[in-house]
Amino acid sequence: MPRKTTPSHNTEGEEGATARSRSSKVAAEIKLGGPDDLARLALKACLIARDAAFNVSDLLTNSSRMAFLAIKDCEKELDLIERQIDERLPAAITRVNETRARQLLSALKSATDLERIGDLVMSVALRAQSRTSKVPAGDLRQLVEMSSVLRDMLDLIHQGFSTLDLECARKVLHMDQQIDRVCHGFFQKHLAETVAQGDNTGFEVLLMAQALERAGDHTTNLAEDLYSLIEGRSIRHVPKKKAAN
Repeated sequence: MPRKTTPSHNTEGEEGATARSRSSKVAAEIKLGGPDDLARLALKACLIARDAAFNVSDLLTNSSRMAFLAIKDCEKELDLIERQIDERLPAAITRVNETRARQLLSALKSATDLERIGDLVMSVALRAQSRTSKVPAGDLRQLVEMSSVLRDMLDLIHQGFSTLDLECARKVLHMDQQIDRVCHGFFQKHLAETVAQGDNTGFEVLLMAQALERAGDHTTNLAEDLYSLIEGRSIRHVPKKKAAN
């Protein structure tokens, strides 16, 4: 079942209206909050990005129009949240102490990464939606695996920022290696294949895999920010394997 889009009638017009009205509702909710709500908005964005990753699995597996609209809805909501945090943070940061300022800056960085994740997942959805032929079963299975790992990573990010749990950051860094491994396998397979002239199936699959891999990289940025927030020092320039340990 797709998340975030649940219209009562299966018509494209009503589905689109539902998506637009939900985005307007989110915008209204955001405007009602004060400076202290910025961190909560970033946490909300984690859940929205996780829903987008969930729905891309459904779209790839079932070619679900509802899942596509849900992803589109998520992408709009993430744009709204990132813009609102960016606009409101300068005023909010002048009224708090250093510790709270670090949390607000973390919220801004998180919202930026989550907005980019939404864009990348949307690019996968657009490619999947525009395809006229089915993705080969083996490629489909691996794309779904990547999107499922991404969803679990985002779930851990939400949990980690909610409870300031460093173990969540470590798990995310380990899981990103899994996404990288699958993406690397895609490139090895498709670049070694001989394809008929005009057949761009493999190229499209590579672009989808690359978008999911980049979404995973943005999620590791979130894990690194969580580590910095808890430990007070950065691991951004430490090699991935060493950081994960």
